[in-house]
Amino acid sequence: MPYSVYLLASRRHGTLYLGVTNNLARRVNEHKAKRIPGFTASYDVTRLVWYETYERIDEAIAREKSLKKWRRDWKIRLIEEMNPDWSDLYASLDI
Repeated sequence: MPYSVYLLASRRHGTLYLGVTNNLARRVNEHKAKRIPGFTASYDVTRLVWYETYERIDEAIAREKSLKKWRRDWKIRLIEEMNPDWSDLYASLDI
């Protein structure tokens, strides 16, 4: 089972949210539907702009913790290396 570390954005260069999950499509859908009250629902952070997958949960969690320490401009550069247009990658997931 693959684990994913992902970044959501409210819009290009907008509010960012970093998370980890064992089912990326389901989790992003929960954010989009605002099923779980909290930060992403309050700030309309629903656009999947970046993700990486890992085979082991400990690797995914370590990556998430590392990225949480990054400066915002580093995260923006990471997003733009994979997704220069800040497109919503949710539609491209194998659902």
